[in-house]
Amino acid sequence: MDFFTKVDTPAASFNIDYTSHLAFFGSCFADKISAQFAARKFDVFANPFGTVYNPASIERQIKAIAEGKVFGEGDVFQDTRSDKLWHSWDAHGSLSGATREECIAKMNEAATRTREFLQKADVVFITLGTALVYFLKDALSGSGNIRGCAVSNCHRQDPRIFEHRMITVEEAAESIRGIVVSLRTIAGRNPHIVLTVSPLRHTGDGAHGNTLSKATLQLAVEKAIAGMQASANSVSYFPSYEIVMDELRDYRFYADDMIHLSKAAEEYIFERMAETYCSERTRADIARVEKFMKMANHRIMNADSDIATEFAKKRMAQARELEIQIPGLDLGQDIQTRH
Repeated sequence: MDFFTKVDTPAASFNIDYTSHLAFFGSCFADKISAQFAARKFDVFANPFGTVYNPASIERQIKAIAEGKVFGEGDVFQDTRSDKLWHSWDAHGSLSGATREECIAKMNEAATRTREFLQKADVVFITLGTALVYFLKDALSGSGNIRGCAVSNCHRQDPRIFEHRMITVEEAAESIRGIVVSLRTIAGRNPHIVLTVSPLRHTGDGAHGNTLSKATLQLAVEKAIAGMQASANSVSYFPSYEIVMDELRDYRFYADDMIHLSKAAEEYIFERMAETYCSERTRADIARVEKFMKMANHRIMNADSDIATEFAKKRMAQARELEIQIPGLDLGQDIQTRH
């Protein structure tokens, strides 16, 4: 007897294996799922400008990469209200700096790394978190070339300088189309693009506001994919939101804050993705890597003992054997840095 309704995830038109280069952009859910792939030693690149929750801001980030933007003085501002740090409206606080030059350098370094990875990326996952967007007001923004634009991070600035509103289905769909165009421009081809809606609720918007926001994103994804017609075969949707809402609706699958997902739920989403995008052979390879990583993570109390030396030799030998047997797998750096 089945005690829940399993969400159908049709087989994908492409496969992910250990030779694949995987990029992730979007909400904190993108960070969590990319970490699941990274923990199993896939080649992963995630959120170089920090987490970003809405499609308008994601579009702005990726469009800047496609256009070869070089960040300069007009793209950063100083917080004169509190910490005096320099920030960018297009990035998380991890890219902020004590000086204007430091912040600009971090932004351009992130842009370079992003461009280089996206040029070789096989699959790009875009995770949409909310349709509620913060826009800088023209009169109060204080940053010339971003006035009126969507921001990725408010950096705890005065709420009065922002317009906070829910974008329309058409606006969200247009941003999604812009993301796809920019990704294709960067790659010079049609990488596989997977769109998904984060199952994490934005409780600050209220229960009803969150429902409207998620519905807007769902409709926008459907509209954007339908509008691409013949070129849409490289753009698809993965039902993360539906899986959590229908299969993992119990609060035991949530973290202590009752908003974020538990580790078990995140691993379940990964398993469903592996079922969708990985062949039976690759799933078997994943199981072998998981078994190896569990062994490799074992700690020996006396690192200078003969047992520790033998364990290290065994670990290195097994790593090399796996790398030979699984094309694309790279365990070298990880194993060499373990003690």
